[in-house]
Amino acid sequence: MTIIPAKIAGVKEIYLTSPRISPEVIVSAHLSGATKIYKLGGAQAIAAFAYGTNSIKEVDKITGPGNKFVAAAKKAIYGQSDIDFIAGPSEVLIIADDINDSKLIAADMLAQCEHDKDARSYLITNDIEVAKKVEFEAQEILKTLKTKDIAKISFEKSICIIVDNINQAIDLTNKRAPEHLELLIKNADKLKNSFTNYGSLFIGKNCAEVFGDYCSGTNHVLPTNKCAKYTGGLSVFDYVKILTYQKLSDEYSKKLAKTASLLAQKEGLYAHKLAADLRR
Repeated sequence: MTIIPAKIAGVKEIYLTSPRISPEVIVSAHLSGATKIYKLGGAQAIAAFAYGTNSIKEVDKITGPGNKFVAAAKKAIYGQSDIDFIAGPSEVLIIADDINDSKLIAADMLAQCEHDKDARSYLITNDIEVAKKVEFEAQEILKTLKTKDIAKISFEKSICIIVDNINQAIDLTNKRAPEHLELLIKNADKLKNSFTNYGSLFIGKNCAEVFGDYCSGTNHVLPTNKCAKYTGGLSVFDYVKILTYQKLSDEYSKKLAKTASLLAQKEGLYAHKLAADLRR
């Protein structure tokens, strides 16, 4: 999800780093088009790519997810290298109105919770019975869930909000700007355009957030912590640099020189004024 947009954008060298280099990682990196793979992880991997080492070349941009130490390291080196954004912990917000979907909702919430003890799941519903049933189903799943030591802690810190109507749910969601947003509500297709702040949107109960994690196609390197208010997920545009240039005729240069000279004088920048006047 980080390599392919870079390849499409024309990036010539792409380095992948991971603390665990499995056969699956090697094959997927090769098929995606990585130039090199390094067995390295954590904040030290971010520092190595930002500043370079004897064996690792410094890079212009660092993208991709990681734990809170990786996020802190990306924040620290920003400027030395570019980054996508500061992300984490992971989060999902589900809006639901049907008690029959309770087990499915509980599973989707726990799927997010098992990422990390700091991950969060949010449920917004207009039916308190839905909330109660989801709580029950989640506790049942946790009894046998292999990742319950992590998921249980995260789930206990997650939040359910009871609203009076869908408009309240829309308002709360746009203010929260979640990383993942699931709409398990009637008329989801008609209402989807009312939601304007999210990392990735999953419409209807057939569209599980976990599909986005692995295989449904949209990029899953996504903004968290309300950053979806001003940015979207990773894309080709993150690897594109805008270059501009100017070239003027003698006639137009003289014309612009008058304007530039006047503005420079008003701003009190007299070398600027001189540079313009010499072209009049």
